Amino acid sequence: MEVAQKTYICCYWKTYNMKEILVRTLSGVLYISIIIIAMFTSREWFMGLFFVLAVITMSEFLKLVHLTSYIAYFLLAAAFYFLSYRIFTENAVYLLLILSGFVNLFLLKDVLWTNKIPMFEKKKYITVIFYIISGFVFLTLIPMTYIDSRVSLEENFKPHIIVAVFVLIWSNDTFAYLIGKNLGKRKLLERISPKKTVEGFVGGLLGALLAGFVIFKVLEHYEPMDAEKYPAWVWIAMAIIVALFGTIGDLIQSKFKRQAGVKDSGIIMPGHGGLYDRLDSIIYASPFVYAFLLIVDNVS
Repeated sequence: MEVAQKTYICCYWKTYNMKEILVRTLSGVLYISIIIIAMFTSREWFMGLFFVLAVITMSEFLKLVHLTSYIAYFLLAAAFYFLSYRIFTENAVYLLLILSGFVNLFLLKDVLWTNKIPMFEKKKYITVIFYIISGFVFLTLIPMTYIDSRVSLEENFKPHIIVAVFVLIWSNDTFAYLIGKNLGKRKLLERISPKKTVEGFVGGLLGALLAGFVIFKVLEHYEPMDAEKYPAWVWIAMAIIVALFGTIGDLIQSKFKRQAGVKDSGIIMPGHGGLYDRLDSIIYASPFVYAFLLIVDNVS
């Protein structure tokens, strides 16, 4: 009888795991398909989709930090329109970039050296503006080769650049998960994210580097002008930036969830949690990726 019960439990657990993997895979494929299709359809579709994603992500973040604010949504809409969709001045974008860099580095400091990220009322708004909102603003600015009022934004729009950045993020996440699960022994930052390991981080970095090399080779074949503008070393450097800051973004989100006492930020994606769970890496990394591309564009 006891053997039969154990056999039943074992079979049930395997079936449950297979079902969970199937649900995660299907929802993940749907999510990736929607993003890539929108990116290549037009700049308006791209901006529209990421505005919707930003609204949902911010609603999840506001719940985590226990902030009820309609002003935050107004600020998000204003930032999207005036700093990304219709850029009214380059200086405002650069100022936002500098302030976002400082706030993101302060969040890193809080993760590393404080037991709890202090989130008093004013800091909640600062974090919303210069972490969540600015993260999406720079995410939508990455496919712009440069900001020039003499050239239409549509002509500047390069969807394959932002797709490539997402591929770097997804490669880092996938390799970090696979290597960490099978080979991970040393914890990366156990008090914040017990499952993350040093081996997983290194695996993610190697996966991103491999993806960066493949991206360059694809561009070299299909978009030779962009391959000349962004040679192999740029994609290798960008892979390192994405792996490093993407991992930090994941740890910061884990800290916010731990403080809120929840496992996932939402339930919109079956098997994955919320959109904030899926976009935490790119939200944090996007200002640094944009800053790097800005330097490359001005130097080259």
